[in-house]
Amino acid sequence: MSSPFPTLAICLTYVFIVKVLGPKLMENRKPFELKNVLIWYNLFQVIFSCWLFYESIVSGWFTTYSLRCQPVDYSRSPEAMRTVNGCWWYYFSKFTEFFDTIFFVMRKKFDHVSKLHVIHHGIMPMSVWFGVKFTPGGHSTFFGMLNTFVHIIMYSYYLLAALGPQVQKYLWWKKYLTALQMIQFVLVFIHAFQLLFIDCDYPRAFVWWIGMHAVLFYYLFSDFYKQAYRKKAKNAKAKVKVEAESCMESKERKLPLLNGFSNGSALNDVRQRMAGAVASQ
Repeated sequence: MSSPFPTLAICLTYVFIVKVLGPKLMENRKPFELKNVLIWYNLFQVIFSCWLFYESIVSGWFTTYSLRCQPVDYSRSPEAMRTVNGCWWYYFSKFTEFFDTIFFVMRKKFDHVSKLHVIHHGIMPMSVWFGVKFTPGGHSTFFGMLNTFVHIIMYSYYLLAALGPQVQKYLWWKKYLTALQMIQFVLVFIHAFQLLFIDCDYPRAFVWWIGMHAVLFYYLFSDFYKQAYRKKAKNAKAKVKVEAESCMESKERKLPLLNGFSNGSALNDVRQRMAGAVASQ
C-alpha cells in the first residue's frame, strides 16, 4: 500500500497475459478441461464474497452508517480498524478475480475475453487501491458492499454453470444478472453524486472518482447487454420471419400446380405427353 506502482504493474501484466501471451501459448494447444477447478474456484469466490459482504454490514452499512453522508473514521478504534481490514481484503479480492479471465484463456474461450471483461477486471485493483489508501471506510465503501452482494449471486451462477448440462438448463436468468449489475452502478452513481449537493465531511475528489467509475461501468455493461441479449433476440425474430416468408413462397409455388390438377388441365397435358412418347416408340 506504500505505492500504487506494484498494483499498476500487476494490472498491466494481467492485460498482457490475457490479451497477448495467453492466446499465443494456447494457439496450438487443446483447451484445458477445468470443470473441477472451476467448481472449487467459484465456490471459493461465493464464500469469500459472503464474508466480505458480512464485514461491510458489521462495519456499519444498514446499522450505524448513514446513506446520506458517512465520513471516514481515521482513528485506530477497533471498529475503524476492522473496516480498514475489510477494505484491504476487498482490494485483494480484485486480484483473485483475474482467474476469471485466465480460465477463459486456458479453455480457449477467447470470445469471452471481451473489452468489457478486460477493462473491468484490469482497472478495478488500481481503482480500489486509491480507496484503501486514502478513504478506507465511510461513504465510498457503499460501492464495495453492493459489489460483494452482486458477486455472491454472480459466482453462484458460475458455480451452477460449472456443474454441467444437467444444471445449466435451469440457468435462464443470466441476462437478469447483467441487469442487476447495471442497477448496482446506477445506485452507486446516485449515492456518490448526492454529496455534490449536500455538505459532508468526505473528500470531494473521491465523490468524482467513485461516481465516474459507476458511469463508465454502466456504459460498458449496458453496451454488453445490448450486444448479448437485444441483438440476439432481434436476430432470432429476423430468422423466424425469413423462415416464415420462405415457407409462404414455397406454398405459393405449389398452389398453381395443385389448382391445375384440380381442374384437369395439367392432368390432360401429362396424358398427352405420355401418349406422344408411346407413339414415337
